[in-house]
Amino acid sequence: MLTMTKKQIRLQSIEEVKEFVNAASECEFDIDIYYNRVVIDAKSILGVLSLDLTKVLTVEYDGFHANFEHFLETHKAESAA
Repeated sequence: MLTMTKKQIRLQSIEEVKEFVNAASECEFDIDIYYNRVVIDAKSILGVLSLDLTKVLTVEYDGFHANFEHFLETHKAESAA
């Protein structure tokens, strides 16, 4: 049984949201992104765009994909609140 990985990121533009959804869509495992009580499928562009992009978002998943990990690392939230 895999443990869920949680990382906090910031998406500050529509272009970054598109890149995030594309990276998530390459993964064969489920990925959720959320803020407070709103949980969205990370592979849904409209869902991710509906989140408050001024906030730090939490990504939760249970797999590994190199490109996705690289994206998360380059968009890591500076201060995890």
